[in-house]
Amino acid sequence: MQLQCRDKTVDLSSPVLMGVLNVTPDSFSDGGLFVDPERAVEHALRMEREGAAIIDVGGESTRPGANSVSAADEITRVLPVIRKLVSCLKVPVSIDSSKPEVVSAAVEAGAGMVNDVCALQAPGAIELLSGLDVPVCLMHMQGKPRTMQDNPSYEDVTRDVIQFLKGRVESCIKAGIGVERLVVDPGFGFGKTVEHNFRLLAELNQFRELNLPILVGISRKSMIGAIIGKSVEDRVFAGIALATLAAWNGASIIRTHDVAPTVDALSMYRETRRQIEAGDPK
Repeated sequence: MQLQCRDKTVDLSSPVLMGVLNVTPDSFSDGGLFVDPERAVEHALRMEREGAAIIDVGGESTRPGANSVSAADEITRVLPVIRKLVSCLKVPVSIDSSKPEVVSAAVEAGAGMVNDVCALQAPGAIELLSGLDVPVCLMHMQGKPRTMQDNPSYEDVTRDVIQFLKGRVESCIKAGIGVERLVVDPGFGFGKTVEHNFRLLAELNQFRELNLPILVGISRKSMIGAIIGKSVEDRVFAGIALATLAAWNGASIIRTHDVAPTVDALSMYRETRRQIEAGDPK
């Protein structure tokens, strides 16, 4: 399985990493660290050296309770970084945005993928993507970032999320977006309780029925803190454990702040899988 991001190809025959690059002042983990374009580019280059297969650039925080920003402000944040990255990275750049204006500007600047937490539900978004030859990740979110954690509820969280994503995939195909350009994301932490999140992880293999690459973003999230009682900066090791479990349960792309240690963990996953597929040595 391959993902064609303009002139760059991402091989998904084994799980790969998407490095997080938030050029925001208020993201939950790294807000304010990379608002300077030069620092952002340096960090992206470091993540590429460490083994990231995609760099995901975001200009608006989607943490619970986050305030929205205008499209103009988001464009001002992400465009200088994207322009520099596409000229110096060997891996594709993804734009993490739900606003059609931002997506359009980012792709025009060279972004080769779209990561949309609203699954192309914004007015004009699906029509825009139908005319852009780049892949898009469709994520499930119950509610909006400011209110999504107020009281999330489901009949069956796994089946409900799968059905939502199935509907969005059908809408995309109907709009002319090729199935080879689609990726799905269950949306860990987006309108889910801790129990919902861990149920989704435990049943992640059920998402394989969609026959699409699965992207998982669980790095440093509050679901980790709820279990181990540690602050954001001390959730790295637990996040690596969850990333490995996600890979084992079918994730194709793992979005992470912590590229180098997660690369090592996935190396152990791959060797174990190789031994299973090779069978008992004689």
